[in-house]
Amino acid sequence: MLIRYAIAFFLGALPQLATAATLSLTPCPAGQIKASGAECGTLEVYEDRQAQQGRTIALNVAVLPAFSRNPAPDPLFAFAGGPGMGSTELAGMAESALRRVREERDIVLIDQRGTGASGPLDCAIDDVDSTLYQEDPIGWVIERLNACREVYEADLRLYTTPIAMDDVDDVRQALGYERINVWGGSYGTRAALVYMRRHPERVRSAILDGLAPPEIRLPLHMGTDAQRALDKLWSDCAADAACATTYGNISAKFDSLLVRFAEPVEIAFQHPRTGQTIRAPLRSYGIASLVRTALYSAEFSSLIPLVIDRAYAGDYAPLAALGDPWEDISSKMSQGMFYSVVCSEDVPFIEDSEKAKLSRSFFGPEAIDMMQTVCASWPRGDLPADYHEPVSTDHPTLVLSGNLDPVTPPRWGESVAEHLPNARHIVVPGVGHGATPNGCVPKLIAQFIDAASAAQLDAECVQSLDRPLFFTSYTGYGSSTDEEAAP
Repeated sequence: MLIRYAIAFFLGALPQLATAATLSLTPCPAGQIKASGAECGTLEVYEDRQAQQGRTIALNVAVLPAFSRNPAPDPLFAFAGGPGMGSTELAGMAESALRRVREERDIVLIDQRGTGASGPLDCAIDDVDSTLYQEDPIGWVIERLNACREVYEADLRLYTTPIAMDDVDDVRQALGYERINVWGGSYGTRAALVYMRRHPERVRSAILDGLAPPEIRLPLHMGTDAQRALDKLWSDCAADAACATTYGNISAKFDSLLVRFAEPVEIAFQHPRTGQTIRAPLRSYGIASLVRTALYSAEFSSLIPLVIDRAYAGDYAPLAALGDPWEDISSKMSQGMFYSVVCSEDVPFIEDSEKAKLSRSFFGPEAIDMMQTVCASWPRGDLPADYHEPVSTDHPTLVLSGNLDPVTPPRWGESVAEHLPNARHIVVPGVGHGATPNGCVPKLIAQFIDAASAAQLDAECVQSLDRPLFFTSYTGYGSSTDEEAAP
């Protein structure tokens, strides 16, 4: 590689890594991609795209070939959430919710720079056992992040969404596709919107699920959007005879817990996985974090009244178990990439007067305090002058929102759709963060992509999706928790 650079220097030009490249694919190694027939390859791009020299990143790419012998020429590129998750983690969804799409089209998954296997900026700070039971969780996280920064070789200014979306277009070109359809979930919707603005001639249609667009400083709204979802949960429990009878005024019990743990209190409980007795300090921030995370999933949120009722009675094991399913997801998030995005695109644009609104939510200001402290010293990337302007294109776009979503609620989908003249916004009731896998939504997505239009979609089928029944015992719905003593 160094010899190539030296020869190019004396010839007066450096090699153009991605723009003139093709991408060779071979069957993915066993167990690497959770999808049948997947083919894998890498495309090398410069970390500094503007300079076109120096450090390079090998982008990890997986292509799930269409099942058809005569596939449509326009594949689906899928963008993962986070920011920080590699898109190859979406292979399981491609085998299920997007399987109808794959009947006729390739599905392309690219680990965005800094995620997955594309030069990941990993930092192990987000496991429940470590972060929730700290007397000073903010200081603990910052210490870990600073230690990770010291060993990164990357220029952390160069991991913003616009730069990454130009990488994506290099992959498109290298694979030989003229136009593509894009699907984005959560932060992936921001990625998709940025791609639509930067490479409009390359997009045929877009599906945006759980909107986190460039114009929204997402951390600012973490508390208010979570509070909306929690208020809906409390009111739905009160309207459900079994839930209301079993738990009484459960919202008041939750508020009482937050007061009880305003300062750290040592608790003891059996760890839900290991069975070991854990003694650790717990604060209201830890309780709020676990509840907010559970609200992402309508299924997990159906456990919240039970968990809060048991914690109110002094049994904290169910509360600890509430975070256990998310540990695997957290381990796949590249925290360095997360901060390179939010410290360039979101946090610097938050005013103190706006942040004060967070104190009126159960989640409070601590998470954003931590982000602001981290971002004060995190290298900040440059953004295009129009970056925070709403994206306005005429691409056919299907906008999806879960009505119970605690982080990207329907108001953001509505706001984005207003600027997309060929968009249709469908709100899916009874669903939290991520509508794509639920009910008839996979069918609607396939129909939309086939037609490149949402105008004729019959979306009445989503109305059958209701909130799952609340757990009123450890075995499910219908009996009192009083019948089952805490272990």
